[in-house]
Amino acid sequence: MMPKKKLFSNIVHSFFKLFLSVEENAERIISPPKKILIVRQHNQLGDLLAGVSLFRALKETYPECHISLVVSPFNYPGVVKNKYLDKVFVFDKSKLHNPLYIYRTFKFFRKDYDLAIVPIVVSISFTSNLLARLSKAKIRIGANSLNGVPNPSSFLFDRRVDIDWRKHPDSNVSERSLDIVRPFGINTDNYRSEISFNGADTKAAKIFIDEFSDKNKKLLVGLHVGAGKPNNRWSLDKYSALVKKIESSFPANFYLTGGWAEKEELNYLSKNCDINFGKFINEPIPHIAALISMSDLFISNDTGIMHVAGTTDTPQITIFGPTNPFNWAPIGFNKYFIRKSELIDDVSVDDVYHLCEIILSKREIKK
Repeated sequence: MMPKKKLFSNIVHSFFKLFLSVEENAERIISPPKKILIVRQHNQLGDLLAGVSLFRALKETYPECHISLVVSPFNYPGVVKNKYLDKVFVFDKSKLHNPLYIYRTFKFFRKDYDLAIVPIVVSISFTSNLLARLSKAKIRIGANSLNGVPNPSSFLFDRRVDIDWRKHPDSNVSERSLDIVRPFGINTDNYRSEISFNGADTKAAKIFIDEFSDKNKKLLVGLHVGAGKPNNRWSLDKYSALVKKIESSFPANFYLTGGWAEKEELNYLSKNCDINFGKFINEPIPHIAALISMSDLFISNDTGIMHVAGTTDTPQITIFGPTNPFNWAPIGFNKYFIRKSELIDDVSVDDVYHLCEIILSKREIKK
């Protein structure tokens, strides 16, 4: 007997297929689009930031194009100032009962787009696919299948792409983001993520540094000790031991990033280190990016802020456990990761410290 959830899903897909199905077009040559819509309301913040390579590829391929991006309310702060995007629209499901919001949403999607794209990095979203179909776009690109599993809503796209990452299991998510558009000649050689921040963000970061730092200490080290998934959190006691070890060898100021949900973890670290940590709590993403860019080293777990740090040129160490760092670790010079096994605490304090020592010794000389 078919599970109720799958039965309901089949009914929904059959209904929309009846009224919204479009004919597939196998053509892979498209005219240069002037107005592009990207629907990505279904990804987590880290996934979205890792996919900035797609925005860059579109601008490099079509320098005069105008790009509009659809995101969730949670992800909006990560792209609000992205230099590749001309418009960011927040799709908030909780507001769909509001007639005014529905009107604004309808008006946004019914603009004359030349091209609509629904990229994927983890899974396929029916909502994103449906939004792309409801848009007034001449061409709609989406997944036909993912890793051999058919996309049940592929009928919403006229240009359908089969994506199979099993052939390249260690490819980075920033490269995978491009797989949906590569068949159309859209690509880039630069897979780095990017967050745009301005003078106001830099000023906020400088004020924070001035408020807590010891001016006699020239180095600045940031840490993010939290993570949404418990299995991605390195032991707080190990973080405490690491900070003490660094502090005994290098004249550094330390700060912690995080949200209100991680307040207990941050307080625990402060009590166990006897160090005057600066606490950059619940700050806007561009502020955090500006702060990390001024740092000499940033250490974190595998979580969203890892991707924020990955957009900067600051040396970075990420501690991994169950996830594959080749898929998720930031790409670029001075970007390092450490992983021993699927148990993150198999990574020792010395494993991390030895790398910190190499990085900070070089930074100290430059100071």
